[in-house]
Amino acid sequence: MRELTPTEAIDLVGRFEAGQELPEQMRADVRLLGSLLGRVLRESGSPGLYDDVERLRTATIQAYTDETPEAFERAAAIADGFSIERADEVARAFTAYFHLVNLVEEHQRVRILRERGDRPSRSGTPDTIATAFERLSSEVGEETALTRLQALRFHPVFTAHPTEARRRAISTSIRRLSELLSEHDDASEGGTESRRAERRMLEEIDTLWRTAPLRREKPSPVDEVRSVMSVFDETLYTAVPRVYRRIDDILQGEHAGSRAPIVKPFVRVGSWVGGDRDGNPFVTASVTRKAAAIASEHVLLGLERTTQRVGRGLTLDAETTPPSDALFALWHRLR
Repeated sequence: MRELTPTEAIDLVGRFEAGQELPEQMRADVRLLGSLLGRVLRESGSPGLYDDVERLRTATIQAYTDETPEAFERAAAIADGFSIERADEVARAFTAYFHLVNLVEEHQRVRILRERGDRPSRSGTPDTIATAFERLSSEVGEETALTRLQALRFHPVFTAHPTEARRRAISTSIRRLSELLSEHDDASEGGTESRRAERRMLEEIDTLWRTAPLRREKPSPVDEVRSVMSVFDETLYTAVPRVYRRIDDILQGEHAGSRAPIVKPFVRVGSWVGGDRDGNPFVTASVTRKAAAIASEHVLLGLERTTQRVGRGLTLDAETTPPSDALFALWHRLR
């Protein structure tokens, strides 16, 4: 999902503070994460940092709501009055805050998508894959609808962003915060699990604050490949099978999982990172070979982890539940 630009983030903060346009759940999330960040700044920042951040934040919001040159100049004067060291700390604080605001917006979009599947759309029916297939079947017939599903192709292609200097450690920390925010949603308000989720979010935000936000050196094409594959590990590798399973559950109902899927795999992942020839002198044939090897390694490691998980669950006794001839043949072929 696209990350907010600083201008968009400031705009979102301004709308939040002004109480405009934002759902109550989203405003509550911003308040929660913002208060945890404030606690981290007070406890871990240098003396007076939290007060300086609040002064600039308040002035920025006033500049947003006032929209006069004087309001903007007041905010700019506060920033100009910081020493280099203080300006660096304040910038880091706002960077962390924008990460959290961006996370909240992303979380709210996921929340809306989940709610959308449980409530009627404008047509009066839930906005789900099942509803879409039923609608398509009613228009062209079930056989034609299945034929079209068989012809599905989704080909996401990763590309490098030379301006992306954010470290993988920061991205990983934000993903962990996203999971904790979901846990907080599911927990009863004020209960033990809710307090536990908030405590862990505080720990994660403290780590986010203490982690250097930028790389000290420009990432190489191989570094970019590894960053992209970390996205593959955390999202596509687990999300795509769930999409396949959901579609098959819809099409086969109670028979899903007991016979071959109706729709064949339709996702084909591609990547330009480490392989594009757009004039970057650092992308060589050697780099492309390394990129392919790294991608292959991540896929194989993912399959290995999945196989180990399945293996740990297959504890059947071969004497009481002997394997079939087909399973034996599959085993020998794969060996």
